[in-house]
Amino acid sequence: DATPPHIIECSAASAGESQSACHLPAETRYAALKQKGATLWMTGCSGAGKTTIATALEDRLVKAYGKHVYRLDGDNLRTGINRDLTFSEADRAESVRRTGEIATLFADAGVITLVGLISPYRGDRDAVRKRHEDQGIPFYEIFLDVPVDELKKRDPKGQYARVESGELKHFTCIDDPYEPPANPEITLKTHELEIEQSADILFRRLEMDGILEGAPKVSPPGLPNPDGDEVIDLHVPEHLKAARKEEAEGLPKVLITDLDLNWLQVIGEGWAAPLKGFMREGTLLEVLHFNSILVDPFNLTENKGIHTSTTNFADFKSHRAPDRVSMSVPITLSCTEYTKAAIESSGQNAVALTTQMGNVVAILRNPEIYANRKEEIVTRMFGVIDPGHPYIQQIYKGGDYLIGGEVELLDRIRYNDGLDQWRKTSTEIMDEFKEKGADTVYAFQTRNPTHAGHAYLMKSAGENLKKEGYKKPVLWLSPLGGWTKEDDVPLDVRVKQHEEVLNSGLDHPGGLDPDSTVMAIWPSPMVYAGPTEVQFHAKSRRSAGASYFVVGRDPAGMKGSELAVAHPDDDLYDGDHGRYVLQNSPGIGSMKMLSFVKVMYDITDNVMKVPDEARLDDFISISGSKMRLLARNGAVPCSPTNIPTDLVEANCVPSGFMVPKGWDIVVDYYRNIDSGRWIPWSRPLVDPGASSRTEGSGKFGSLDFQLKSTDYQSFWHDIPMMPTGEASNVVNFVTEIPLMMTAKMEVQKAVAGNPIAQDSNSDGSARYYTYGTPFFNYGYIPQTWEDPALKDSLGNGGDNDPLDVMEIGSQRLQMGSITPCRVLGHLELIDEGEMDNKVICISLSDPDASKIQTIGDLERFKPGTIDRLKDWLKRYKTSDGKPENALASEDPTSATEAMELIEETHMRWKNLCGKGTGYVSGDHGFWLDAPGCKGQ
Repeated sequence: DATPPHIIECSAASAGESQSACHLPAETRYAALKQKGATLWMTGCSGAGKTTIATALEDRLVKAYGKHVYRLDGDNLRTGINRDLTFSEADRAESVRRTGEIATLFADAGVITLVGLISPYRGDRDAVRKRHEDQGIPFYEIFLDVPVDELKKRDPKGQYARVESGELKHFTCIDDPYEPPANPEITLKTHELEIEQSADILFRRLEMDGILEGAPKVSPPGLPNPDGDEVIDLHVPEHLKAARKEEAEGLPKVLITDLDLNWLQVIGEGWAAPLKGFMREGTLLEVLHFNSILVDPFNLTENKGIHTSTTNFADFKSHRAPDRVSMSVPITLSCTEYTKAAIESSGQNAVALTTQMGNVVAILRNPEIYANRKEEIVTRMFGVIDPGHPYIQQIYKGGDYLIGGEVELLDRIRYNDGLDQWRKTSTEIMDEFKEKGADTVYAFQTRNPTHAGHAYLMKSAGENLKKEGYKKPVLWLSPLGGWTKEDDVPLDVRVKQHEEVLNSGLDHPGGLDPDSTVMAIWPSPMVYAGPTEVQFHAKSRRSAGASYFVVGRDPAGMKGSELAVAHPDDDLYDGDHGRYVLQNSPGIGSMKMLSFVKVMYDITDNVMKVPDEARLDDFISISGSKMRLLARNGAVPCSPTNIPTDLVEANCVPSGFMVPKGWDIVVDYYRNIDSGRWIPWSRPLVDPGASSRTEGSGKFGSLDFQLKSTDYQSFWHDIPMMPTGEASNVVNFVTEIPLMMTAKMEVQKAVAGNPIAQDSNSDGSARYYTYGTPFFNYGYIPQTWEDPALKDSLGNGGDNDPLDVMEIGSQRLQMGSITPCRVLGHLELIDEGEMDNKVICISLSDPDASKIQTIGDLERFKPGTIDRLKDWLKRYKTSDGKPENALASEDPTSATEAMELIEETHMRWKNLCGKGTGYVSGDHGFWLDAPGCKGQ
């Protein structure tokens, strides 16, 4: 007969074959149930504890973990499906077969099935095993191995006594055979174990094999899956790198700060799983309001792409995504109106993320641009009012818009600061845990040097986990590596001190066992959001394999600034709140917390430990503030047998407080805290991309960096204004800031040799453009000077600098390079009451140079360039909270007018050097002792 319309005909499977074609796929079923089906077949003699242990395990799985579990044993089988069977050998075999079939069906339906049958014959049990294996269902044969003499002592049903009296015949294990398993998955000697210990062993095995999770196991055995049940690694595969980098060259550029780079690393290396990019608006809203996000990794409710699609506020799904995962901290990327306009006018659906130093590091796809509601973010994220809070200040410094979208990292993020060997992706760390044979991992985050008290807590936690049944718990020593506030201990100090802690091993009470410890920098910035932030700290470690997180008092907290409304100069958050919130937070899953306990220094054995209430006089407290004071004073080790009560007065530190070489590192830091040689947090140390005809000194990115010419004594006075042999509208252009770089480099007028160095902000920090990524090379024309005495028609005087140039070619010029550049015109910028002219030119080596001879040509071949230049000049300071600049005219001058300006500023420079006809006062403070300034 024909199949009725809309009816699916499922062909019947042959005997013993799988019926899966007629059922919901197992992967889908398990994902929805949040567990996998499995059969635990407990075999052993009567009285061995099969029912007792199965009951204990069932109780835990159902009540504490909400799992679907069912027990099958003689009591509930004999009264039903097996009521027609006797105790003959054939009927016992049939009983095992029937029970095995039921267990197979239950497990296939996603139920954790606990079978408690004596099942004395190995062949019968092996047939059940094969049935499970044929169906792809996990099967665990569990042998309860108890000596008969012990069973006779227990005799819970009095049956062994009846056998002894002759009343009961053919009793298995006495006068009927029992064939022990040849290779059981688990053997329980229940006479040597407490009931809960046996249940623990079974529970750990299910946990290790991923049975208690519905998703496929993507992490090593014993370690949890990342949130979203997907390993996130967003690095472009090696074979695609060249194509992606070429693509990025033609995309709109989005400036990312060094702090943004930290967050990009967090995303790209899988630390914020399942996040695959900077948050879209919908994702951000979930984070702000729920400290978590809903996900649907297996598309059970058609919501799989909810966080990788443009937010649609009119789209209400019929079903919500089924799983909630922890995500408490906004991970966003801000931009200015300038960048927003560049993206929207580009006609492209991707952007290139570009660092402050001009390096393209990632592509962001399908950008979603939305309002940066700073007050809402700060209010919900921090729950306190403190304008002086360091991360709140970072948020308010951001642009007025946020960009969401998925990212592809073009290469591994490296900082070249000597610490990269400790920077590992979440996948690499999981692999290291696997290599060490970890069956569980506990993470300890550090923002301070590790002393013996910390080491005691970490080692004690490991011992406690072993008591719970773990064989190889591994400690993850996890120093925070991203942005931190100024007074935190620098990253390099912490990491190098931790190295000595590991090098000391267990020979010192402050050391750690390197065989059971993995040290790896966690790349996230610190945001100091207390209870909100610590949830992310724990969640992120779980994404790399940690099941336990060590948490202390006031995690992620800090003291309020003097501007804080409720808690100026006091803890912003209650010290107990973080731990409480963390253990009850939504989406935290099965992760468990290990709490700090108070430890003190025992002067009787020079070990830090939990104080003994019976002899408190033998214990001394060494607080963080006392440790810092001792380090600043250069304290040396105390005598092990005579530890003074006043350590500060004696200027000594107990020998067991910290590993000796680690203490030396801490002392060195606190005694040289202002030396500037430290690495506060992960910031890339990059090559400036300078000309080969220059010589640099100091660290690029810091105020001590200087770049000098190797051909000329002065970068300002000795380089000719015009190259020889070129047209009259061609000048020498010295590059200060290469294309796409935002480090504000400028020639130093008052320093010998007039080197190029980085400008500073009013607070003494290195200055960077924050408006966006410059699309031009920036520099100056040598042997020119904008004289303050030279006034424009509005009465504005020159800005006292060499004449600035914006080179609009497509090639990135090297810092300090000297490039013949065709002058096209200029714009007069009025900057804080000063005339600051900007010459527009194109390098003669640029591919478009032959086509662009005038400003008109520029607009024909690169339409919109002038408008972008004007926008930049007017508004580039607005992202720093300053007012807009003005232009004397909206239209650039001609090349002829620009050359007249250049000649005028050249004459003024001659006057400055005393070679011209005009007089310049000598109180300018400039360095003029250069051949070009002194000669004719």
